[in-house]
Amino acid sequence: MAGNNGGPWGGGGNRGGGDDRNGSNGSGNGGGGRNTGGDSPQIPEIDELMKKGQEQLRVLMGGRGGGSNNGSGGMGSGGGFSKGTFGLVALGAVAIWVFQSFYTVKPEEQSVELFLGEYSSTGGPGLNFAPWPVVTAEVLPVTREQTEDIGVGGAGGLMLTTDENIVDVDFQVVWNINDPAKYLFNLAAPRETIRAVSESAMREVIARSELAPILNRDRQAIADTTQQLIQDTMDQYDSGVNIVRLNLDKADPPREVIDSFREVQAAEQKRDTLQRQADAYANRQLAGARGQAAQLLEQAEAYRAQQVNQAEGEASRFSAILEEYNKAPEVTRKRLWLETVERVYGGANKIILDSASEGSGGGQGVVQYLPLNELLRSGSNSGGSN
Repeated sequence: MAGNNGGPWGGGGNRGGGDDRNGSNGSGNGGGGRNTGGDSPQIPEIDELMKKGQEQLRVLMGGRGGGSNNGSGGMGSGGGFSKGTFGLVALGAVAIWVFQSFYTVKPEEQSVELFLGEYSSTGGPGLNFAPWPVVTAEVLPVTREQTEDIGVGGAGGLMLTTDENIVDVDFQVVWNINDPAKYLFNLAAPRETIRAVSESAMREVIARSELAPILNRDRQAIADTTQQLIQDTMDQYDSGVNIVRLNLDKADPPREVIDSFREVQAAEQKRDTLQRQADAYANRQLAGARGQAAQLLEQAEAYRAQQVNQAEGEASRFSAILEEYNKAPEVTRKRLWLETVERVYGGANKIILDSASEGSGGGQGVVQYLPLNELLRSGSNSGGSN
């Protein structure tokens, strides 16, 4: 040890030049004397740099710096540094493992646990444990509604109808995740898949419809049919996606022809209005004619019944009179004469004087005159009526 004070490289400790005054021959230590001569000062500098680095490392790891530069002091400090380092590294590793293994799932989320990259189980809300790195977890929002806007501000909304018209359709698909495992493993690009399927389904439904119903009364029916078609297609893909609703925001002709189309729509609406007015007038006239015809039929039926009843009554009366006449012809004849005279003269404005009493002074003193005023009035009334 005393002969190796020159450093850890095995060279001589004399910095003044390697001479042969100690009796060493050229083949023994002569090489060491030349390496530690005044022309090669790099070896002591590297040794110092290594010692300084060990001191700084001990200070950073909690050890005490400023120790002796001898070999025994360095070895003693190195032993304490190794025990502290192993403890800190182990504690840090445990903390990292616990941090990576425990995770929290919110009420609106679910987790998919993967064992070495393959599906293992589905985790519910709360604190979950997945021993990392063997088991990892993917947390997905399952109740949050996500939207896809299709045809808004682009050419994707121009679609062809069955009557060879073009309609510009803007709609929104609202969806969520109902099976996180299927959603994660069966779809490579979920949002792009939903957009492509939605646009294809809408084009299929529009291609089966005419333009006028799309713009007016069938908007909700088209939205419901398209939503069901999208859901069926996503179920065929086993995607784990639920289509909540479909909002049909706009269904209009293209902007280049919308003014002309509105004029055509206004003309069609006016035509429909006039058609409805004509139908209402025809219905009123037809109802009036039918009512008048029914009234005339009722009046004719009543007149027929009246005449029949009257004839039957006259026949019954004649039969009764005939029977009485056969019993007492003279009395019956006189009664019929009196009833006839009463019927004839009952409504006439006549004055009858008994001429039989003229020989005995009957009717004397009665002045007969013509009522000229009444005759003239009757004549003027009859002339005006003619």
